[in-house]
Amino acid sequence: MARKLLNTEKAAVFRRYPFTIILKEVKTEIVTQPIELKLDPGSKTTGIALVTNNKVIWGAQLQHRGQQIKDSLETRKAVRRSRRNRHTRYRKPRFLNRKRPNGWLAPSLLHRVLTTLTWLKRLCKYTPITNIAQELVKFDLQKLQNPEISGLEYQQGELQGYEIREYLLEKWGRNCVYCGKKDIPLEIEHIKPKSLGGTNRISNLTLACRNCNEKKGSRQIEDFLSGKFDLLNKIKKQAKQPLKDATAVNSTRWKLFNSLKELGLPVTTSSGGKTKFNRIKFGLPKTHWLEAACVGNINDLKILTNKPLIITAKGRSTRRLCRINKYGFPISKPRQKYQHGWQTGDIAKVVKNGVSYTGKIVVQSATRLEVRTQGKRIGGQLSLFQRIHLLDGYIYGFESN
Repeated sequence: MARKLLNTEKAAVFRRYPFTIILKEVKTEIVTQPIELKLDPGSKTTGIALVTNNKVIWGAQLQHRGQQIKDSLETRKAVRRSRRNRHTRYRKPRFLNRKRPNGWLAPSLLHRVLTTLTWLKRLCKYTPITNIAQELVKFDLQKLQNPEISGLEYQQGELQGYEIREYLLEKWGRNCVYCGKKDIPLEIEHIKPKSLGGTNRISNLTLACRNCNEKKGSRQIEDFLSGKFDLLNKIKKQAKQPLKDATAVNSTRWKLFNSLKELGLPVTTSSGGKTKFNRIKFGLPKTHWLEAACVGNINDLKILTNKPLIITAKGRSTRRLCRINKYGFPISKPRQKYQHGWQTGDIAKVVKNGVSYTGKIVVQSATRLEVRTQGKRIGGQLSLFQRIHLLDGYIYGFESN
């Protein structure tokens, strides 16, 4: 339908990413379908899906740059620390009067919330979104089905253990840690057997196939892997890895939830166990945007698209005037801005020798640009280039499911 409207010149391209068209003629009667925006917040990637009448019409995966922000702050910290050891002018300390407000989040964590909100506001501007569903709570809805349930039974319903299994699958790479087999049924295995004092803590749990689980039995892992010192050390090291991603999600989920309520739309929540239960129920692969589509209580689901938009946050620029090496010395010329309005990172099209090239541009000078795409560099004067998309701090791509 969109292609027909564009070919008959009844509509025009309003925005490239996400691809949006706008009608040229105003209709007196406008009928829109209610669209639900669903979110699957993650530490590194957030899944977004638009669902109407149990049909997924659009999906995206928003890749955050929290680690990049953390690395930039650590680099700034190192540069400032080296400055204190040099004979430079005295600067009065400014950190003595700085206070953190209530609900303060680290910049790398706050970025996840703000970036998600930015895209929610964009989608609300382009589509008639009526409500938002977010994966938030960790318990299931057993009490709604059985009001008399209480205590430990309240959390041990049909979804009990889904969050633990899902975390272990991500942590251990979805394969048996002992034999390395993939795409087979896996069981939760205690690194230190419970009969020898082992606990049910996440740091003591791993995944193993049935054969390896039965072979190990109640033996110590040192006895079971005797002679395989590399594998033993790898398992012990990975078992002690901190819950970094889980902590990032837990730290930002309530901040994101409260920010969503400020948009003025109804916001519903669901658990991660319910999301996985729905995904397995409908036989969908594990991807962030499909997990977002499975958030909440759904009876039926149809996928009408197989190409989610991959959105990678890169930031607009840097505070540095020039690039520096690992010792802090400048290795490039200071940045320059020109009056023609082009920025490095804009997406443009150029036709040269009868061949059209589209890609990100690099500003060469006040009169010359260069498109870099598919390993090629095509340069020319400003008049040869047609701007398609302005630099907005993101890069875009598509991934076929």
